[in-house]
Amino acid sequence: MHGEIQNIISYLQTVTSLRLTCHFEEKPFSLPDFEILGDSPLSVFLKHYNLNKEEVILLSSALVPHIIPGFFDKIIEAFLLKGGNFPEFGGIKGDNQRGMLPTGETVLFIVAGTDLTERLKHLPLFDKSNQLFKHHILRLTQVKTGEPYLSGKLLIEAEFVEVFTTGKVSLPSLSIDFPAEHLQSQLVWEDLVLPDQVWSQIKDLQIWLKHKDTLHRDWNLGRKLKPGYRALFYGPPGTGKTITATLLGKYTQKEVFRIDLSMVVSKYIGETEKNLATLFDKAENKDWILFFDEADAIFGKRTGVRDAHDKYANQEVSYLLQRIESYNGLVILASNFRSNIDAAFVRRFNAIIYFPPPKVEDRLLLWEKSLPQLISLGKDLELREIAERYELNGSHIMNIVQYISLVSLESRNFILTKDLMIKGIKRELEKEGK
Repeated sequence: MHGEIQNIISYLQTVTSLRLTCHFEEKPFSLPDFEILGDSPLSVFLKHYNLNKEEVILLSSALVPHIIPGFFDKIIEAFLLKGGNFPEFGGIKGDNQRGMLPTGETVLFIVAGTDLTERLKHLPLFDKSNQLFKHHILRLTQVKTGEPYLSGKLLIEAEFVEVFTTGKVSLPSLSIDFPAEHLQSQLVWEDLVLPDQVWSQIKDLQIWLKHKDTLHRDWNLGRKLKPGYRALFYGPPGTGKTITATLLGKYTQKEVFRIDLSMVVSKYIGETEKNLATLFDKAENKDWILFFDEADAIFGKRTGVRDAHDKYANQEVSYLLQRIESYNGLVILASNFRSNIDAAFVRRFNAIIYFPPPKVEDRLLLWEKSLPQLISLGKDLELREIAERYELNGSHIMNIVQYISLVSLESRNFILTKDLMIKGIKRELEKEGK
């Protein structure tokens, strides 16, 4: 794994030293060739993005401070024997890092020196047309107004440092910087009770997740199709929307994140867009499933513009629509009512799936699947009668089963009577004021 890291750092050291030698001795300079070694995560990355020599220098310059503090300082010291500054090389000191951190100016000097023509030719290396910046792998920090933008620090996303150095990457945790919760479940598809039509539509989502890369890349439809897939799950609470999204990820080996809209939506102008940008930038090209629960809070109908607040609220919706359409994975919006979602979004959904309240047969099946095997039914209890009489959803039934199970464990009586069942049902319905 570490062979490729040593290879790319050695290349950067060679090129940097060669550039400084040619600069101070006024000799012509040309970039030496770079050869990828092995099949480490870094090697796979370099091959996948097919980086040229300049991009290898760009990437390695951002990576090296995380591995060798003072890397650039030691090289420059060998050329400035009497000390002093060398502003052409760029670089900046960090708050905690005592060594030099590279800036855009650092990389531009290494690849182009002080030759004006070469410097102008290499400026596109730092704009959004470069895949390393376009895919949010690298970025330059913002600088104060009036200062050259290439004097911003050259940064690499932390997850790429982790995967290049350890071979794995940790999933982000719910925080202000990442307002999304990682969803996992020990349930299986067989635990769900859904109508056949819903199962059919869920299978369509699985098929897209399985074949999307082939569709866009091998079949060359990426030019004509939007990059991702957008689905609306709507229906009453407790009908299986969240667990369906979770199991979609489980069975297609995709990570699923539920967006906490309370952390995304801000009363301050511009903050909601900033929070959304952080979220989508982090998720981009990860193949994650993004699940917006109770999506009405931000995906609801746009209002007529009566004041500045309405104007900026509508801008938030428009910005979100733009980011969802450019996201290259599966986005699922969940709502209690389809009519709550803005028509501009509805037109753009690839799939609209209704999760209805369970009917009698479905409720009976839910009871049969949910009750623990250690609990026996009393002679006075008929599950079909309960299923016919009480219009409960899967969430209700699981809460009631938990209550029944706890009472049984405490009393050491594992025969479920009708009285206990009715008590559990009434207790659940009272929570909702029914």
